[in-house]
Amino acid sequence: MLFVLCSTQLYAQKVGLVFSGGGAKGLSHIGTLKALEENHIPIDYITGTSMGGIVGAMYAAGYSPKEIEEIALSKDFQNWVNGRYTSDYTYYFQKNAPNASMLTAKVAIDTGFHFSFRSNIINDIPLNFAFLELFSQASAVSKDNFDHLFVPYRCMVADVLSQKSITVGKGNLAEAVRATMTVPIIYRPIKLDGKYVFDGGLYNNFPADVMEKEFKPDYVIGVNVSSKTYNEYPKNIDDRLMNRFLVYMFLSKSDSTMIGKNGVYIQPDLGDYSVTNFAPVEDLIKKGYDATMADMPRIKALIKNRVDPAALEKKRAQFNAKKPDLNFSNIIVSGVNSQQKKYVERLFKSDKATFNLQDIKRGYYKLVADQTFETIYPKISYQPLNDSYTFEVVAQPKKSFKLDLGGNISTRPISNVFLGAEYNYLNRKAYTFGTSFYSGRFYESVQVNGRIDYPTKLPLFLAAELTYNHWNFYNTSKIFIENPRPIYIEQSDRKIDLAMGAPLNYNTKVVLHASFINNNDRYSPNNTFAVGDLLDQTIFNGFRGSLNLEKNSLNRKQYATNGQSFSLSVNYTTGRENYNPGNIFRNTPGLAKAPGASNLRQWGTIKLSQENYFFHLKKYTLGYIVEGVISNQPLFNNYYATLLVSPAFYPLQDSRSLFLDKFRATTYAAGGIKNIYNFKKNLDFRLEGYLFLPHKEFELNNFQDIDYAKAISKIRYAATAGLVYHTPVGPVSLSYNLYNDAIKRNGVLLHIGYLIYNKRSIE
Repeated sequence: MLFVLCSTQLYAQKVGLVFSGGGAKGLSHIGTLKALEENHIPIDYITGTSMGGIVGAMYAAGYSPKEIEEIALSKDFQNWVNGRYTSDYTYYFQKNAPNASMLTAKVAIDTGFHFSFRSNIINDIPLNFAFLELFSQASAVSKDNFDHLFVPYRCMVADVLSQKSITVGKGNLAEAVRATMTVPIIYRPIKLDGKYVFDGGLYNNFPADVMEKEFKPDYVIGVNVSSKTYNEYPKNIDDRLMNRFLVYMFLSKSDSTMIGKNGVYIQPDLGDYSVTNFAPVEDLIKKGYDATMADMPRIKALIKNRVDPAALEKKRAQFNAKKPDLNFSNIIVSGVNSQQKKYVERLFKSDKATFNLQDIKRGYYKLVADQTFETIYPKISYQPLNDSYTFEVVAQPKKSFKLDLGGNISTRPISNVFLGAEYNYLNRKAYTFGTSFYSGRFYESVQVNGRIDYPTKLPLFLAAELTYNHWNFYNTSKIFIENPRPIYIEQSDRKIDLAMGAPLNYNTKVVLHASFINNNDRYSPNNTFAVGDLLDQTIFNGFRGSLNLEKNSLNRKQYATNGQSFSLSVNYTTGRENYNPGNIFRNTPGLAKAPGASNLRQWGTIKLSQENYFFHLKKYTLGYIVEGVISNQPLFNNYYATLLVSPAFYPLQDSRSLFLDKFRATTYAAGGIKNIYNFKKNLDFRLEGYLFLPHKEFELNNFQDIDYAKAISKIRYAATAGLVYHTPVGPVSLSYNLYNDAIKRNGVLLHIGYLIYNKRSIE
């Protein structure tokens, strides 16, 4: 009887596992799970906070340590934690054209004209949906009772208004996990049981007391990855340490004594790792594994019970087999009025009676791409009566302004300031109105635009845009380095553009443009200028119709390292060229007075361009760009008038700020290779080379006459080598640029910010 009693007591032993919070360091908990399962140590209960709550929830939801590791090592995981979307779900149709914006603030204006700004730093859109994918089925099996998961589970959240720590043991598992890792400022809070809650680490970062209170295990294994205190105060505060300070403020101190005498306290050596850097997943997992294996003799000595691996896998398989498939029969929209609700519902509209997860995901990313929503939170609930799920969208539309600030600071006189504002309004249709300004010595621009989105079965938009651009190439040669042959060219263009567009898929759209153009180009016919000189002038008034097919999944709007862009445009342009000669022409000895001229011009153009980053090997990326233009554009009245309206190839980052006459032609083929080596996070070395092959290069004859050179007789090149550091607000680049041009051959450029401009009227 004594033997039977002892045996019963032995096998009745229950083991609780406590995981602390600690940001990215919490990934080391995966290594602990691996070590415990490999050594057949039972895990009967789990409590966790923040990242410890996430890893613990995945195990409790029926994922094996190997599966959890694979998820953490995936590219999707990095997208989730960094707030990025994968290209398949980036709804390019609703994206605006890239601009030089570096900082964006969404501003809601109430009736008292008080301003309120969004407070979250990281976009939580992909993370919210990822938690639904990972945890909704397990929540359905448990009937929202965490005691009925594969392993009974608790996580911690913080109610900052009452300043209380809350233990979550029931409800929607995905929402509980999302709540436990809501670091203030980094992520926006969510509403749980009527309370807005934040990261549980605020008040209980190491929930060993909750383990004892909720489950009363015989033994506890506690893993702490949050070492907040320093034995020696740091003498030098570097950027990496500064990034940690914010998270330290939101983590309560972990108390090792809470484990008790029947427990093992494990603390991996993670001093060299950041709480905000989720990149070294493998290293962090190994640290957790090694620390647990180092304490394995103590664990085995304390805990005599062992788990049969086959029995464990059978139990896990049986739990996972109960998970209902993610099929949806209903969509609920809340937080909006009846008209707005119809708009949102149409985004998910389908002819099918039920939806699968991909259908829901596509509709969700259509919705979040819309600028009219301040907050969008997804929920999934299981309906056992019809064995399907309901997808709920909690949306908060606001009549909000978005303010943009940006531009660039450069060692060449091309620096400028960018300001932008956008207003969004949602009813049965979505309305967007915006304006933007560029101001600098080289480039000035004003743009006003409006757009209406129709959420029909095939989404459609109508848009109008008014743009004024002014370019002064002479001002780019008067500072720092005196150019012996400056270019005396000023260009002004005005365009009224009417557009209609529809998506072909999630990163491709087709757009029809009708544009009314007024171009005013002023230039010196011989590159000389004196005070009182009147420059030659060409005015072109016309109409341009375009059909554009556009695709874009690049990860950055400048200095991309991943994804691709593709553009195919078919254009027809017609208009009248009016030429007025200046006094430089009239006063040149030996030349007759040139009369003004007016000519009707019309031509068609087909342009194709593609940029693709297709090869990735550890820290090396290889990409390419190809571009081709076919046009029957006629020669204009003179050499410069023709060049200024001709298609141009802009190979390098500063090409648009230079007048490259040898990189212009009515028909050409061009391309180049981009070699990118990533030294460290956000720091790239780029080596790029390009070739430009015009069908017939333009030749200057006599004073201002223009003619074609022999077909396919000239080839031009350009290259750049430099460093690019990607900051949260934009790139910092130092480069050496080389052009196949006698005047603008060499140049060193340092710039901070984006060298991005509005498109020209004929581009």
